[in-house]
Amino acid sequence: MSVALTQIRIQPMTATGFAPFGDLLDVAGDPDKIINQGLCGRYHDRAQMDFGVGRAGLSLFQAEPRTLPLRLEMMERHPEGSQAFIPMSEHGFLVIVAPDADGMPGRPLAFETAPGQAINFHRGTWHGVLTPLHAPGLFAVVDRIGAGDNLQEHWFDTAFEVVRA
Repeated sequence: MSVALTQIRIQPMTATGFAPFGDLLDVAGDPDKIINQGLCGRYHDRAQMDFGVGRAGLSLFQAEPRTLPLRLEMMERHPEGSQAFIPMSEHGFLVIVAPDADGMPGRPLAFETAPGQAINFHRGTWHGVLTPLHAPGLFAVVDRIGAGDNLQEHWFDTAFEVVRA
């Protein structure tokens, strides 16, 4: 007999909805400054990068696209630093987060970014793995480089099912 999984419905990514978990990086509103002979708008200092002991590093991730519904069995967090995901394609991607509940993830939430949006997880935020829904799944990632363990994983006793709303 199969067990029905608790469903998590994907919602559109908004700065307000994502604020407890991190920063939405986009070009909403007017630029903070016009530069490069008036041909470029600078949207300044959009993420709260926090690396504790260590330094910021820029890596490239190539992730396999996933399909929906998605079975969510595990979440992770990085206690020593924030982590920004910047897609290098025109596609949005799936972002799964959860509030902390006494050192474990609480009930997960799922967001889908719009094309042109990136995100920065605050230090210690429970989140799902990098989840592109379309190829090529190429991302620039800014996160902590340094000594020590910066990864905690939590495996759920019962998986969740992430679906479109």
